[in-house]
Amino acid sequence: MKHFNSINPYTEEVIGSHQSMSEKEINTALNFAGKQFKSWRLTSFSDRAELMTTMANTLRRNVDQYAKMITMEMGKPISEAIGEIHKCAWVCDYYAENTEHFLKTEIIKTDAAQSSVRHDPLGCILAIMPWNFPFWQVFRFAAPTLMAGNVAVLKHAPNVFGCAKMIEEVFLEAGFPRGIFQNMVFDHSETERVIAHDAVVGVSLTGSGRAGAAVASIASKYIKKSLLELGGSNAFIVWEDANLERAVATAVNARMMNTGQSCIAAKRFILLERVYDEFVERFTKAVMELKHGDPMSTETQVGPLARIDLADQLQSQVRKSKELGAEILLGGNQQRCYHEPTVLGNVKPGTPAFDEETFGPLAAMIKATDIEEAFRLSEMSKYGLGVTVCTHDTAKAISMANRVSDGAYFVNELVKSDPRLPFGGTKYSGYGRELAKDGILEFVNRKVMYVG
Repeated sequence: MKHFNSINPYTEEVIGSHQSMSEKEINTALNFAGKQFKSWRLTSFSDRAELMTTMANTLRRNVDQYAKMITMEMGKPISEAIGEIHKCAWVCDYYAENTEHFLKTEIIKTDAAQSSVRHDPLGCILAIMPWNFPFWQVFRFAAPTLMAGNVAVLKHAPNVFGCAKMIEEVFLEAGFPRGIFQNMVFDHSETERVIAHDAVVGVSLTGSGRAGAAVASIASKYIKKSLLELGGSNAFIVWEDANLERAVATAVNARMMNTGQSCIAAKRFILLERVYDEFVERFTKAVMELKHGDPMSTETQVGPLARIDLADQLQSQVRKSKELGAEILLGGNQQRCYHEPTVLGNVKPGTPAFDEETFGPLAAMIKATDIEEAFRLSEMSKYGLGVTVCTHDTAKAISMANRVSDGAYFVNELVKSDPRLPFGGTKYSGYGRELAKDGILEFVNRKVMYVG
């Protein structure tokens, strides 16, 4: 059996060791999930909602404990980790309050005496989740999935198995029956075995494009539903009439939150040429003022990257972009897991900073001659999560939303997830939607009822 170590990226100390499950243990857990689904699916919305509300309160009551584990395992600044836990509680409350309305039977008039569509749960859903928001990604999946009457098993990223263990404990402390949500520790080589199991009827993955393609292929092989939320290279477009003070403040937050380790972070800053110099100057100055250091300090705004290989990859993208003509305006250096917040100027298509997803504190500055070229540059990406447009003319920005093929279009605000709004992408950013009503409908059987 394989062992996985949790390593604090700031201290580089091993803070936990986790042993993979045997084939027998995997089968036992999945069989138990299948058994528990038979009774869980028959529980009322009100009973599920009561448990979900209790879980929200459990998260709030123990916020410091859970946030500390996030910071220790993947380096997120503690203030942001605390915010992540509160957001998890929010999504639990949201689905506790809205699921019965979302899943009510829809009456449809036809030639029948009575015809309708009802929403039934499917079974056990496998969640394959990433390390960058180790609690939030799980809860935004679990809250709607369980409220719909499904059960879930979690395969988390190996560097946050401590968080995964805590998450299962949250469910149990809140009173959920055992087997409704199970944390499973296994290597990615076991993924096909798990998906192929009769109890598993679908899989939701948030992660890299490579992982998404592999999992989608396996799910397709066994004719099982899949939902993919993958990478992104969001454009942040600034028009000439934008309020630059506000735009810069939003831009710094959009790029540097979670030390830049977010699929929906702004990564490509596409600036009309008349505001390019001033925006870059203001942005660079603001980034220079960010406080970095021990992520356990409430004053820290930029911490280490989650693993040294991630910092190495970002450094490689910076160096290759420089070789291809980009100019390092700030930062550019790496020390182990820590990568300096970096600003690149003169970034053009064909460089890693433009073409690839950069997962860390790297901002690429790109000049556009006019609005049409800005949108054209925005679309020159294989990803399609979201776009921000900063402008005083919000009506014009709204009228041009059709220029963007991404799953989200934000005006004068950073792209972010909200339980009340559907979240997901296009192209290499995946398919399907999480959150809101759309999210809970991903893993239900929309069953037609017809009475002649």
